[in-house]
Amino acid sequence: MIWIAVFIASFLMLFWSASRVVKGLIRISKYLGWKEFVVAFFVMAFAGTLPNLFVGISSAIKGIPELSFGEIVGGNVVDMTLAVGLALLIGGKAFPVRSKMVQTSTIFTAIIAILPLILILDGDLSRGDGLVLLITFFLYVFWLFSKEERFRKVYNTKEENDNHGFWRFLTKKKESKDLRQFKLFLKSLRSTFGYLIVLLLSSWGIVQSVQAFSETLAIGLPIVGILVVGLGNALPETYFAIISARKGRTWLILGDLMGSVIVCSTLVLGVVALIHPIVNIDFSPFAIARIFLVISAVFFLIAVRTDKRISKKEAVVLILIYILFVASEVLFR
Repeated sequence: MIWIAVFIASFLMLFWSASRVVKGLIRISKYLGWKEFVVAFFVMAFAGTLPNLFVGISSAIKGIPELSFGEIVGGNVVDMTLAVGLALLIGGKAFPVRSKMVQTSTIFTAIIAILPLILILDGDLSRGDGLVLLITFFLYVFWLFSKEERFRKVYNTKEENDNHGFWRFLTKKKESKDLRQFKLFLKSLRSTFGYLIVLLLSSWGIVQSVQAFSETLAIGLPIVGILVVGLGNALPETYFAIISARKGRTWLILGDLMGSVIVCSTLVLGVVALIHPIVNIDFSPFAIARIFLVISAVFFLIAVRTDKRISKKEAVVLILIYILFVASEVLFR
């Protein structure tokens, strides 16, 4: 019961601190005058996967990187099936996907989601494999930023237009308003750093409690990572997708979910493999998850590229794929 309480409390703290980090990054980016595109990418794609990153780092430090691998595989299945399907059905409308950049990103998403499965065919996820994943991440970022032309507007709202920014603070007279805004900027930096520490501690609590569950219930860590931690860490993206669907912002849904799959499969797993390579591990517990990850990636690709939209029928199929995935993991253990 104690470990159940630690697990629940750690998850709540993980999501709470992650949301505060995102808000802190937004305030910092507004003050520094970062580009809209830069803010959107890092806040939506990178900051949204902070829970995955910190759980991955904690599991690698603890010497159980297979937990992170299972969590990411399970989370990717959720993102490409359940999250998209629920968002579309609740939103009530088909998702139009006419953007060439989104269409191309869909191909990258499907390939990158499967890439870790290809790298472990030799039975290991070595530091060399980790470097391959990190290089893939930076190549994708380079391609994404090469499409930046339509995002050149500085991330600034009307109410922020009188924000003179850091450069003016250094070059102009130290007006009281500049000084006050600079102090708020420093406060945002301090608070964001503090929330990052909370993120680290809460992720440590999740890893510790999951280890206890695995030992007490005689359930393998990979299965706990795939079904429990993977679903838990994918809940924020699923919730965001549903809220965005209600507002009719389908590009936000696909951008967030595809960004989550890509960042987790490359950056997070790459960092985990560099800290603690996954070697001499029996990957048979991942067999079902690997099959369904491939099925999810392929069908997600087909759904997005067919008629350049995702229909309600395709959404139902995506949800059924996830239900079948969970049933298979439970029944064939």
